[in-house]
Amino acid sequence: MKLRVVAIVFGVLLLYSGISFYIGWNGWLFLSHLFHLENATVYTIIASIIAFSYIIGRLAYRAPFKPVAEVLKLIGSYWFAVLEYAVIILPPANVVALILKAAGAEKSIYIVGVGGLALLIMAVLLIRGSWNAWSPIVRTYHVQVPKPAGKLKKLRIAMASDLHLGTIVGNRHLVRLVNKVKEIKPDLILLPGDILDDDIEPFLRKNMSTELGKLKAPLGVYAVTGNHEYIGRKVPEFIAAMDAIGIRVLMDETALIADSFYVIGRKDKAAAGFSGKGRLPIQELVAPLDQSRPLIMLDHQPSDIASAADNGIDISVSGHTHRGQMMPNHLITRKLFELDWGYLKKGGLHAIVSSGFGTWGPPVRIGSRSEVIHIEVEFTTV
Repeated sequence: MKLRVVAIVFGVLLLYSGISFYIGWNGWLFLSHLFHLENATVYTIIASIIAFSYIIGRLAYRAPFKPVAEVLKLIGSYWFAVLEYAVIILPPANVVALILKAAGAEKSIYIVGVGGLALLIMAVLLIRGSWNAWSPIVRTYHVQVPKPAGKLKKLRIAMASDLHLGTIVGNRHLVRLVNKVKEIKPDLILLPGDILDDDIEPFLRKNMSTELGKLKAPLGVYAVTGNHEYIGRKVPEFIAAMDAIGIRVLMDETALIADSFYVIGRKDKAAAGFSGKGRLPIQELVAPLDQSRPLIMLDHQPSDIASAADNGIDISVSGHTHRGQMMPNHLITRKLFELDWGYLKKGGLHAIVSSGFGTWGPPVRIGSRSEVIHIEVEFTTV
């Protein structure tokens, strides 16, 4: 088993190195003709550091190198975006350059011209993608639940998934979250998982709890774990940190709110793989509840929508998918999940999946936006 893991890691690194070399070779071809360079030594060193900066940053992430390591991880994260889009842009650019060369075009046309166009496309993607990632929007859904909710006739919910707080997404983006949520003026705030980006250490060291703790609502703030809380292997510490700022993390638990409706919070699917303890099925969670009341469920991954509908859940909120974060990755998430983003009515269930507020890996979004979800719920009686 260990040999197999080593072989897989070696194969991935080999493929990654090969793709990085291909990009670097194209970069040198362009720059050397543009600036008439001959010695590639300095370029090779810089390109190699950039290509492996994320790995170097992860390995060096310990005192007193943490500030430098964070810069390297940020550079490496952007490089991953370059990597993905270079694989899409460069092959056709190379084909066009070869055709122009065969047609007798000057090098300034088929190398500098085509290379400049490819670089421009890449720059536009990264700039626009960064804007999409760091400029959140509010997306609104209106739903009707045909159940009485005590004295409540309406409920306003603010939901934000996938904050990914850590070395890249931090207090500055949290300020944007708090401001967007304040605009909504919610009765209830829901955070369906991946609040942390694996490691809890940057969250604690940068005192992000101060800003996150500004999320307040009359009926409370509720959260669940996502897969990244389990990857960080500090779930008890995470729960304690949330508890300290008034955010209740539901671990296969339910809460009756204002004697009107239930909030149900599920452990993430990753619990079984990381903690050795799986999660309860939805049927067991709702069995002891008064199901004549509205049931609102947080489930980080939108993989149990059918089960939620079958077991009388009225509203489910999820994240996890990021809507692929960078197109064309959304084609993959669309295949993996019945609903990878947006809204779906399935039986009596209103399922809502967010593309997330933060980012994983590159702080870049193409074909998706950083978003806060605003849900207007109307309770009706038949």
